[in-house]
Amino acid sequence: MMKIPASLRRGLLSSLVASVAGCTTIVDRFSGRSESCEILRDGSPATARIVGLADTGITINQNPVAEFVLEVQPDRGPPFEAKTEALIPRLEVPLVQPGRTVPVKYDPQRHDRVALDLWECD
Repeated sequence: MMKIPASLRRGLLSSLVASVAGCTTIVDRFSGRSESCEILRDGSPATARIVGLADTGITINQNPVAEFVLEVQPDRGPPFEAKTEALIPRLEVPLVQPGRTVPVKYDPQRHDRVALDLWECD
């Protein structure tokens, strides 16, 4: 059995950790997950009707990232239109079609920041 020097093992481990962290960052960037989780943590709850759905052309692990056009109805105030992107598990695509009403959270200071409240953030 070949013995790998400790300095090389540390370098390989550091590279592996950086690669995993980099992949997570890439997934978050292309799926919108980081911003969505921030909105879900701090935002105000509302319901929204899906008025439009478009394919962004991005897939992650064979799951599409879709752009949603939403008519958001906050508890207080008039409804407003907003767009958001979300990674949709393939088997759940039928649940997020135009005409459906879904729970969302939004930033009361910036109505352009809306997230679907359908999945858990880790």
